[in-house]
Order: sequence, then C-alpha cells, then structure tokens
Amino acid sequence: MINYIWFFLIITGIIVSLINGNVEVINTVVIQDTQEAVKFAIGLTGIMAVWLGLMNIAEKSGLIKAFARLLRPVTSFLFPNIPKDHPAISAIVMNMVTNMFGAGNSATALGLKAMEEMDKLNTNKKRATNAMCMFLVINMSSVQLVPLTVLKIRSDAGALNPTEIIGTSLIATTISTVVGIISAKLLQSGR
Repeated sequence: MINYIWFFLIITGIIVSLINGNVEVINTVVIQDTQEAVKFAIGLTGIMAVWLGLMNIAEKSGLIKAFARLLRPVTSFLFPNIPKDHPAISAIVMNMVTNMFGAGNSATALGLKAMEEMDKLNTNKKRATNAMCMFLVINMSSVQLVPLTVLKIRSDAGALNPTEIIGTSLIATTISTVVGIISAKLLQSGR
C-alpha cells in the first residue's frame, strides 16, 4: 500500500511541475537531493555499525543477559506472557537499550529479532499477541536518553549546539512511552 502512496505522490509532483512549467526543478531535485540522501545514509551507516557491533559484543559477553535480569521486574510487568529466560526478552532489552541511545536505525534489526522470537510463542499467527503490541508501542515511543541520530542530523545541518535538545527529548519521549504503556495495558485482550 505504501508503494502506491509514494508512486501517487511522485507522479502528482511531476504532473504539477509540468503544468506550472517547472520541469527543471525535477532535474535539480533528482540530481542534488538524491546525492544528499546518499551522503546522509552513508553517515548513518557509521552509527548503525557501531551500535549493532556494541550490541553484538554485549550479547556475546553476557552483558545483555545481566541487564535483562536487572530489568526482569519491568519486563515481567510489561510482557507477562513471555517466559523470563526466553530469547525474546534479550532481543527486547537490546532493542530498548539501542532505542534509548537514539540509534533507532540500529534498533530496527533488533526489533525484528524480538518480534521473530515473540512470534514463536504466538499460537494464532493471524493476530498479534499482547506482548507484540506492547513491544511495538514501546519501540515506537521509546525513551531517548541520548538521541544520537537527531544529534547527528543537527550537527550535519550546522546547529550551534546540537545537544540542546537532549532534555526536551527525554521529557517528551518519557511521557509518550508512559502514555503508550498505560494505553496498551488498558486495551489488552485476554490473550
């Protein structure tokens, strides 16, 4: 569905530029902005590689399991239907830690792994479990201790003080996560 939406937006933009006689704008955008997009993606690759590498080291060293034990009261409350030593808990914790440090792109792979592990516990493959829904809410709202990706974007854009948003980001993401968790708990089904 999203492919159709993107196609519609692109075609509409091209038609409008043809009608208004701004065809040269299309060429400029295609040449310059796609080049900027590639530079931006390459810049984010460094952050992603570092975080995925750190999370891999943390998992292999046992740090993630130790952190999961430390967070057991929280994960037991949020995900009561997942056994305490199930691989899904480790994947969830890794995703949450990566998201907390603002490396959302790196957290995607870990989030997919967490969903994969939770799906193994799902008896009805046509419907998401409460744990899956809760994880999705937490993943999407995620408390940001240090929003690395946003800091990089601000730095690349020439912000004088790229770190000035840390406090407001922490407040906003904490509120969104708490509201999301409360909403998910209130709306959970008996599954």
